[in-house]
Amino acid sequence: MANLEVFEGDITGLQVDGIVNAANEALAGGGGVDGAIHRAAGPELLNACRAIGGCPTGEAVITPGFKLSARYVIHTVGPIWRGGQSGEAELLASCYRNSMRIALENQIHSIAFPSISTGVYGYPLEAAAVIAVDTVREWAEEGSLEKIIFCCYDTRAFNVYKEIVVSQ
Repeated sequence: MANLEVFEGDITGLQVDGIVNAANEALAGGGGVDGAIHRAAGPELLNACRAIGGCPTGEAVITPGFKLSARYVIHTVGPIWRGGQSGEAELLASCYRNSMRIALENQIHSIAFPSISTGVYGYPLEAAAVIAVDTVREWAEEGSLEKIIFCCYDTRAFNVYKEIVVSQ
């Protein structure tokens, strides 16, 4: 089983094979972690994303990491929180499942996830973290993954993820 870790800081500087980007459907870069990844990777990332043409909510696609230390970026589109009755939980779990599937298909040994959908998309942090950890744990026993990092941008998210990872 892969080692699950929680880290507080900037996902773009992590020494991992792949990082997951909480992208928008157009894969056009934007704010939050998406904008940070695009800025750190350079303009080649946007060109690669344009060539893909987009990604539906819950799905994932892969590009090279370009100027990042990570070889790959897996882009996934999380759901916008609409109160919890619009399939958000299943779509969020699908983001993690599809990202893990792509990681395994590409022999990625170490991967870092941001807290998908908890920024401007408004998903409640605690609920999103439980879905993230549970879904990733289901897939962690598969294939070649050795290290999975939940990368949290702030202390609140770090504490929430840390408690869930340790308590389960």
